[in-house]
Amino acid sequence: MTTWQQIYDPFGNMIISTALAAIPVVVMLAALGFFHIKAHIAAGMGLIAALLVAIFAYGMPADMAGRAAVFGGLTGLLPIGWIVLNIIFLHQLTEQNGSFAVLQDSLSGVTEDRRIQLLLIAFCFGAFFEGAAGFGTPVAVTAAILIGLGFSPLAASGLSLIANTAPVAFGALGTPVITLAKVHGYDLMEVTAMIGRQLPIFSLLVPFWLIWAFAGRKGMMEIWPAILVTGVSFAIPQFLVSNYIGPELVDIIASIVSMICLVAFLRVWQPKKVWTSPSLRGHDPSAAEAKPATKVTQHSTEALVRAWMPWVVLSVFVFLWGLPAVKAWLNGLFAPSFPIGGLHNMIEKMPPVVTQPTKEGAVYSLNLLSATGSGILLSAIVSAFLMKYSPVAIVRTFFKTLWLVKYSLLTIVLMLALGTITRYSGTDTTLGLAFANTGVLYPFFGTLMGWLGVALTGSDTSSNVLFGGMQKVAAHQLGLADNLMGAANSSGGVMGKMIDAQSIVVASTATRWFNHEGDILRYVFFHSIALACLVGLYVTMQAYVWPFTLMVVH
Repeated sequence: MTTWQQIYDPFGNMIISTALAAIPVVVMLAALGFFHIKAHIAAGMGLIAALLVAIFAYGMPADMAGRAAVFGGLTGLLPIGWIVLNIIFLHQLTEQNGSFAVLQDSLSGVTEDRRIQLLLIAFCFGAFFEGAAGFGTPVAVTAAILIGLGFSPLAASGLSLIANTAPVAFGALGTPVITLAKVHGYDLMEVTAMIGRQLPIFSLLVPFWLIWAFAGRKGMMEIWPAILVTGVSFAIPQFLVSNYIGPELVDIIASIVSMICLVAFLRVWQPKKVWTSPSLRGHDPSAAEAKPATKVTQHSTEALVRAWMPWVVLSVFVFLWGLPAVKAWLNGLFAPSFPIGGLHNMIEKMPPVVTQPTKEGAVYSLNLLSATGSGILLSAIVSAFLMKYSPVAIVRTFFKTLWLVKYSLLTIVLMLALGTITRYSGTDTTLGLAFANTGVLYPFFGTLMGWLGVALTGSDTSSNVLFGGMQKVAAHQLGLADNLMGAANSSGGVMGKMIDAQSIVVASTATRWFNHEGDILRYVFFHSIALACLVGLYVTMQAYVWPFTLMVVH
C-alpha cells in the first residue's frame, strides 16, 4: 500500500474546503444540541459524515479511513471509557452500602450553602483529580458527588464542566504541556512558565463565573469573599509552581492549597444568607429531579472515616498511577503495542502544518495496567473489601455498572472514532488553517484554534499534538514569540474541555441523566465560547499591548 499525503484544500478554495471539513462536527453537535437525538445516535451520524467527507471530499483511501475509525474506537474504550466505567462502579459501591449518604452529610456539615459546596467540590476537589489523572476523571467524580448532594442533574453536569477548565492545561501531572514541548520542540520550562502567566487570571475568574452561572450576579456577590479566597489561593500557587518548579505538580499543589484556605476561611466567615436551591437559576429542565436541602444528620467519627475512606483510597491510587515512575514500571510488566496495519506511517502530514512531510504514527498501546481507569478499579475493589462487600457482590455490582453505562461507552467509542478520522484525513487541519490565515488577529484566533482542538479531540494533550506545530510556524511568520502561541494553544484549549463530546457524556453518565447530553451542551456552550474569547483577548494583549508584552517568555 502506498503512502497517502494529506491535502488541506482539496477544492482549491479554502471557504469550500473549510465548510466541508466542518460538516462532521456540525452534524454531531446539531443532532445532539438542537434535534435532541440520543448521544450514541448523534455520534454515529457524525462518524458517518466524517467517513464520507474524508473519502469523497479529501480523497482518503476508504480502508485507511475505516482503520482510523477502529483505532479511534479502541482509544475511546481505553483510556476514556475505562475511567468512566470504574468511577461509576466505585460510586455504585458507596451508594449501595450507605456510605455515600454519610459523605454528603459531612460535606453539608462544612457548609449547607450550595454555592460554597460548588467551590469546594467542583473547583477545588475537581482540580485535584484533574492534576492527578485528567481524561474525564474530575468531571466523573465531582458530578457524581454533586448529584448525590441533591443538585439538579443539569447543575451537577454543567457546573462540573465549567469548573474543570483552568486546571486542564496542567492535568494528569502536566501531560498536555510535556507533550507539547516533546512533540514540537518547545522548551519545557519556558512554555510552562508562559502558560503560568496566562491561566492564573482565569483561575481567579472561573470561580466567580461558576457561581454566577449557578446563582446569578446577586447570589455571587453574597459570597464574594469565599470566591476570592478560593481563586486567589489557587492562582498564586499555579503561577509560582509553573514558573519556578515545573508542570507536573501545578494542579495538585494549587488545589490542595485552595481547599485548605477555603475550609479555614469558612471557620471564621459564613454567608449571611444560606443558598439552599439545588438547581440552576432560571429554566432548568432537570429541576424536578433535584432534592431540596435537608437537615444535616450528625454521624460518629467512625462513620465519617468509613464514608471518606473510599475517596481517600481513590485519591491515593489515582495519584500513584499518575507518577511517571509507576507508569513506567507497570508498562514494563504489561503494555503491548500494536501498530495499526495499513494506517501506521502510511499517512503524511504536509506543509504548512509541518516544515517537511512527516509520517503519522498509529500505534495502539494496550497499557491496561498503567491506565488511570485500572488504578480507579483497584481502588474500588480495595474500598469494597474495606466496606465488607463479598467477592460475589463486588462482581455483581461491576456488571450492573457495565450495563448501566453501556450506551455511554458506545457514545465515547463513536466520538473518538470521529475525532480520529478528522485527524488522519486532515479535515481538522483545514479548520486550523482557517484560523491561521487571520494575520494580525492571529493571537486571538490562534487561541481559538486551541479551543477548537480540544472541542474536537476532547483532550488538551491531543490539541497540543494537533496544532502545536502549526502555532510555531504561524508565530515565526508573524514575528510573534513561539512560547506565546504554544501556550495560547493550551490555555485556549482548556475552555473547549466543557463542550467536547466525551466530557459531556462523562457528565451525563455520572449524574445518571442519560439521553440529556443535548441539554448539557446547550447550557455550557455559551460559557465555553465566552471564556475562550476572553483568553484570546488576553493573549492578544500579551502579543501587542504594553505592559502585558513584558510577560512573554522569549
